[in-house]
Amino acid sequence: MTLKDVARKVFAGQWPILVVGMFLVAAFGLVAFGYWRRGAAVMAVGVGVAAGLRLMLSEDRVGLLAVRSRTVDVVTTASVSAAMLYIAWTIDPLGTS
Repeated sequence: MTLKDVARKVFAGQWPILVVGMFLVAAFGLVAFGYWRRGAAVMAVGVGVAAGLRLMLSEDRVGLLAVRSRTVDVVTTASVSAAMLYIAWTIDPLGTS
């Protein structure tokens, strides 16, 4: 099996968690450059995307986003996303953007 075959198999099977991971990498990049409120908002959107993907995709296509039952996963990730977005939106910026 070549490296290309392995990469294709990983990306085909685990694309939902990779999409969410790209949101998190972008969020951490914003935080590293001092835009922590925007980074927190992007992270909240990424977790919301995880909730949406978990809700829409079937069990055999969701990959590593499936931790518990669909209901528990969606409720948990949607709640965390809403809480993070609320905090990012309302917290005092302390002189930052």
